[in-house]
Amino acid sequence: QLQLVESGGGLVQPGGSLRLSCAVSGVTLDYHAIGWFRQAPGKEREGISCISSSGASTTYADSVKGRFTASRDNPKNTVYLQMNGLKPEDTAVYYCALTYQLGCDEPDYDYWGQGTQVTVSS
Repeated sequence: QLQLVESGGGLVQPGGSLRLSCAVSGVTLDYHAIGWFRQAPGKEREGISCISSSGASTTYADSVKGRFTASRDNPKNTVYLQMNGLKPEDTAVYYCALTYQLGCDEPDYDYWGQGTQVTVSS
């Protein structure tokens, strides 16, 4: 059974860093692009990053560009989101999602994790 499990969220002060992990099981990760999303209370879900199946290509929303970095370790079936320079407006539940596409060109995401809470506050 294909499953995605996020971890690494928590409470961090403004300017701090967190690294989220997305552990994927039930499928070989080599053939799937992975997206990262977030949803803050009362707001729509926002796509913030996508990393291609090989990791050679990444995309970022303007809101996180230059601060967040997606990476992946396919042998470990895990994808990461390094978040630096966190701001209070980054507070949200963060999700990873898997697509059957190799790249990040308008992917359709078929499977989602349960999410991990990130709270940025002093």
